Amino acid sequence: MNNYYDDRQMINLNNNNNLSGLYTGFIRGNMFPSLYDQYKNYQPAMINPQNEKEQYLLDLDQVQFAMHDIHLYLDNYPNNGSMIQEFNRNREMYNQILADYEKRYGPIVIYSDSLNKTPWQWDNRPWPWEGSDN
Repeated sequence: MNNYYDDRQMINLNNNNNLSGLYTGFIRGNMFPSLYDQYKNYQPAMINPQNEKEQYLLDLDQVQFAMHDIHLYLDNYPNNGSMIQEFNRNREMYNQILADYEKRYGPIVIYSDSLNKTPWQWDNRPWPWEGSDN
């Protein structure tokens, strides 16, 4: 399975901005550790992909969540260059994971570049939630 990042590290950005690793931020629902407020003794569920396809989908979800959370931050602090760089790093990572997924399993979004050929590829493969084949 692909490993696009190392989640054990906290991303340290200048100006006292720290981000959780992608997996930690995703399961907590917050990329900013200083803003995460754990509820009592609640521990987020661990997600264990069963195969390569599920790992790709989890990777896409994690990176997309990070981009969204950083996007919300940038709405409030649009001049934070290090956070803009982090957003763009995640955007590039997302595009690479998406391209790798689509090479193996077909298009996952209707505006995919992989749909620009004949025959139409949108409905030729099982949907991501159908079965666990690799």
